[in-house]
Amino acid sequence: MCERPVPPAEAPAPNVALPCGRETVTVCLPRAAAGRATVLASRPCPPLQDPDASLARALAEPIGTLSLASVARGRRSACVVVSDATRPVPNRVLLPPILRTLEAAGVPRDAVTVLIATGMHRPTEGRELLELVGPEIAGRYRIVNHDCRDRSALARVTEIEGAPVELNRGYLEAELKVLTGLIEPHRYAGFSGGGKSVLPGLASFETMTFLHSFALPDRPEVALGRVEGNPFRDHVDAVCAAAGVDFLVNAVLDRGRRITGLFAGDVREAFRAGCRVAAAHQLLSAERAADLVLTTGGGHPLDQTLYQATKGLSAVEAVLRPGGTLVLVAGCGEGLGGPGFCEVVRRSGTPAGFRARYGDPAAFTIDQWAAQAFFRSLEHAGRVLLFAPALSCEEVASVGLTKIDDLDAVVTGALNAGETVYLVPEGPYVSAGLGRGNEVPERLATPDEGEGTR
Repeated sequence: MCERPVPPAEAPAPNVALPCGRETVTVCLPRAAAGRATVLASRPCPPLQDPDASLARALAEPIGTLSLASVARGRRSACVVVSDATRPVPNRVLLPPILRTLEAAGVPRDAVTVLIATGMHRPTEGRELLELVGPEIAGRYRIVNHDCRDRSALARVTEIEGAPVELNRGYLEAELKVLTGLIEPHRYAGFSGGGKSVLPGLASFETMTFLHSFALPDRPEVALGRVEGNPFRDHVDAVCAAAGVDFLVNAVLDRGRRITGLFAGDVREAFRAGCRVAAAHQLLSAERAADLVLTTGGGHPLDQTLYQATKGLSAVEAVLRPGGTLVLVAGCGEGLGGPGFCEVVRRSGTPAGFRARYGDPAAFTIDQWAAQAFFRSLEHAGRVLLFAPALSCEEVASVGLTKIDDLDAVVTGALNAGETVYLVPEGPYVSAGLGRGNEVPERLATPDEGEGTR
């Protein structure tokens, strides 16, 4: 837990900027009612003055293990795992020094694979790939997208509660295994990052049928901001121990996507050190539930589809009174999401319909975990409104939401009616809860290091 609750409220401003795709939209608050509107935002944290120098120190003096150069020495092959295009990981900062260190330690460049942990997402290719890793790395290194359905590229590692765990064969066969990623609140794993790059990032579809089934995400211990005592995270850690992880490099970002912390070393210890910093800045606390909560999908790249953007609903659900109004702002430039998510939502119709159909493990289908969280938000709220310029009214209505085009009218109408309003511009990059109930249960203490870098 954070020993110091994050003071999340900022002084009400007449104009509140919200990320929407690659652009921003602005909500204008009426001054007369501004006292009932609160902006919940991450606690300010100074960005690293020199990220390159900070990363060099982190690789040379890691947490809980030897330096990356020492770990890499004598290895004949390496796999460096990166997140896919839905995550704003600062790969152009992280990857070059990691790859240079491997080569300097004697790992041949042609024996290094950059493996994209897609989970069940589509591959990252073309222009997206260049944006993800940069043209120099894209042109000089072998880059592979994980495919959860390619049986020839998978191998069995262990079991979870009797369910087989199969992972990417190329990762397992590499002599050196390095994970990269971003630490931020996650609705199931507590925080993203750490071993989540392996599970679910490199898992088979069959393994997902257990990890993303109805039963596991439905457990109350599987929650935003919770690391210890979270069975989802426990499974991640157990699989990483079985598969092997030699080195971890994770980043923490501020609301402007600037690097505030870099954590390198042991996959458990370095990750939890990063969680201490992330928790201190990204777990928000509100005194009481609001009548209306406006959140976002986090802007590009996370809000390219409604499927990903709905994470912004989960992030704020706890600070909305039951039956209140949720407003989601998302670019949705690529539409609603994959056919799996859309089919599950449309076929279910209601939260009760979802439980009746997909509560049975035999009915598992791809992307049902996202639909499960989506329906949980719909069940809590009285109504959910969507501001998504790229979507039509018909598309939005097909998944049970109401499309709006005037954010000011919705917010002003609520304030004029005497309702309390929270605005959460960062959406899924924070987690808002009431009182002290949203703290990390392992009692994570706020770190002493000012920049939180090791």
